Amino acid sequence: PQAIALAATFDEELIEKIGDVVSTEGRAKFEAYSGRGDRGIYKGLTFWAPNINIFRDPRWGRGHETYGEDPCLTAKLGCAYIRGIQGKDPDHLKAAACAKHFAVHSGPEWNRHVFNLENLPTRDLWETYLPAFKSLVQDGHVAEVMCAYQRIDGAPCCSNAKFERQILRDEWGFKGLITSDCGAVNDFYMPGYHGTAKTATEATAQAVNAGTDLECGNAYRTIPKAVKAGMINEDKVNQSLKRLLVARFQLGDFDKDETVSWTQIPENVIACKAHK
Repeated sequence: PQAIALAATFDEELIEKIGDVVSTEGRAKFEAYSGRGDRGIYKGLTFWAPNINIFRDPRWGRGHETYGEDPCLTAKLGCAYIRGIQGKDPDHLKAAACAKHFAVHSGPEWNRHVFNLENLPTRDLWETYLPAFKSLVQDGHVAEVMCAYQRIDGAPCCSNAKFERQILRDEWGFKGLITSDCGAVNDFYMPGYHGTAKTATEATAQAVNAGTDLECGNAYRTIPKAVKAGMINEDKVNQSLKRLLVARFQLGDFDKDETVSWTQIPENVIACKAHK
């Protein structure tokens, strides 16, 4: 079901159950593939959901991925979905949910890789676009946050220290990891895009220094070069590395299967209860 249709239920309990089913199937898939040494894409335990962007204009084209236009409803359903995805085991996450796309992303779709959002009204920012993210961080304890493609006041979201460091970490106390959307760091330097960097190394330095721990793409391969050039302090890299390792420990990657409750999935778990 599309998120926009799920939101029409106004049913937090249902959304949590759906998240639980999704993560159960994800765990089963992960155990099956990793048991054969296959750790390829789409077979892991970090789920890039929920999308909690606010849907304001149907011309966006991606509104069906969201819970709609209401910040309160979006926050409530987002937290419910996270509870289902991440589970309630105090020792291990069932899977890692990800709140996206941070921040102020509601289209337009066609120019998201070049768009610069300027002079956003302060009230609009804090009453419309940020409340759901704050709730998912502080109430939902989401494991990950994904930064968006566009720029805000000249700085791409994945290198925007105001949002990643000042708001997300310092003001809201987020301790998890921040990941880029796919190719977002490349947008910093690719011809015709944001133009805030000249090279992949420079783009990587901007993202890491702002607080983006993980990149979906290939720019972060230049991290050693950036450190050697003095563009990134090695302590910054270690800080991000620590967050990534903590996430893996939380998922039970380094523990024996018998100590991780989520590895023991009954054979009938995906059988529909209504048809037993």
